[in-house]
Amino acid sequence: MRSVRRVNAALTNLTAARFYSARHAPRSEFAADAEKLPHQEPEVSKLPNGLVIASLENYSPTSKIGVFIKAGSRYESSSNLGITHALRLAANLTTKGVSSFKITRGIEAVGGSLSVTSTRENMIYTVECMRDYVDTVMEYLINVTAAQEFRPWELSELPPKLRLDNAVASQNTQLGVLENLHAAAYRNALSNPLYCPDFMIGQHTTEQLHHFVQSNFTTGRMALVGLGVSHSVLKQVGEHYLNMRSGTGVAGAPAKFRGGGHVTDETDVTNMRGGLSYLRQFVNCVPTGEIRDQKSGPLVHAAVVAESAATGSPEALAFGVLQQVLAAGPYVKRGSNVSSKLYQAALKKNTGPFEVSFASIVKHLFQSAFATFNFVLQHNLTNRFQHSMPVTLIPGCLASTLSRNLLLQVIQSRLR
Repeated sequence: MRSVRRVNAALTNLTAARFYSARHAPRSEFAADAEKLPHQEPEVSKLPNGLVIASLENYSPTSKIGVFIKAGSRYESSSNLGITHALRLAANLTTKGVSSFKITRGIEAVGGSLSVTSTRENMIYTVECMRDYVDTVMEYLINVTAAQEFRPWELSELPPKLRLDNAVASQNTQLGVLENLHAAAYRNALSNPLYCPDFMIGQHTTEQLHHFVQSNFTTGRMALVGLGVSHSVLKQVGEHYLNMRSGTGVAGAPAKFRGGGHVTDETDVTNMRGGLSYLRQFVNCVPTGEIRDQKSGPLVHAAVVAESAATGSPEALAFGVLQQVLAAGPYVKRGSNVSSKLYQAALKKNTGPFEVSFASIVKHLFQSAFATFNFVLQHNLTNRFQHSMPVTLIPGCLASTLSRNLLLQVIQSRLR
C-alpha cells in the first residue's frame, strides 16, 4: 500500500510540474538569439540580361524558391494547344545534367520538394527544403527550367498522365465553370484551357516542346523569387546558371475581350468615391459570350462576369473594395457571410433550404444579384461604409501573406 501511495504522489508531483506557468520557465538561448535578428525588407534587383530577382529573409528554417516564367497557356497557339500541361508533367524528366531518377532521389534525400504549377499567365517551378540544402535543390531547379531534353521515349509515357489529370479535373465543377468563363469571355489567348484537350493528347513532339521553351523560357520573361534565402545567393544563380537564353522571347497576342463596352478615360481611384465612379462605367458592359455545359448532377453552377482591372494596377483597389461590399466570402469555415450584400439579397428571395431550392429560383437570384450590384454602383456609399471597407480589405490582404505559396506569388506580382 505504501508503494502505491508513493507512485501516486510521484505522478501528482510530475503532473503539477507540467502545469507550471510558462513565464516562470527559464528562457532558452535560442529565444534570446532570435530576438536580436533584425527585420529584413524585400530585396529586388534586375540583371543586365533582364532576369528579375527578389528575395525576403524571414529567418525561416526552410527556404522556398520559385522561378516564374511568362509562359502560361495564353501563349499557346492552335497547333500546340495544351503544351503547357505537357510541360507541367514533364518537369521531372531527364535533363541535360541529371536523370529523372536523380532528380527524384536527390530532392527526397534532403527532405525537399519540387512542384510545378501553371496559370494562364505563368509557369511556376518551386522547390522547398531546409536552409542547409539550398545549393543541392537549386541544381535540380536549374536543370528542370533551363536544361530540358524531352527524350521521345520518356514523352511517350505522358498521355496516360494527361488523361488522368483531365479525368480528375472534370470532377471539379468550380474548375469547369472557370474554364468555360474564359472560353466565353475571350476570343483568343486567355480562352486557352489550362488542361490539354483530348484531341491533342500525344500530339506534342520533342521539336514542339523545344520550340516553345526556346521562345518563352528566356531571362527577359523570368523572375527568380526566394523566401528564407540570401539575395546574394539568388543573384549568383541568376548570373551564372539562368542566362542560357537571353532576350524577351516571342510576344504573345493581346487578349480580346468579348464584352459590350470599353473604358478609355482615366479616373482617379485614390479614394472610394473615385473608385466607384470608375466601376460605374462597367454597368452597361454586357458580355456577349455565353457557354452552357449540361450536366446530370443535382446542382446548378452559374456565373456572370465582366472585365476587371489587372492585379497591381491602381484600379484593382476599387474592385477589391467592391468585392468586400458585395461578397468577400465567409470568414469562418462553412459559415455564412451575413455582411455581404449579395448574401442578404439571396436570403430575401430564398425561403427554403438553399441546396434544394436553388435550381428552381436561380432566375430570381440572378435578378436580385444584378439589382444589388447596380444599386451599389449607382448610389454613393455612406462615409462610415467608405472608411470601414478599406479597413477590412487590408487585413484580408495581410492574412493572405501568411501562406508561403501566396506570399511568393504576391512578391512576384509586384515585380512587373
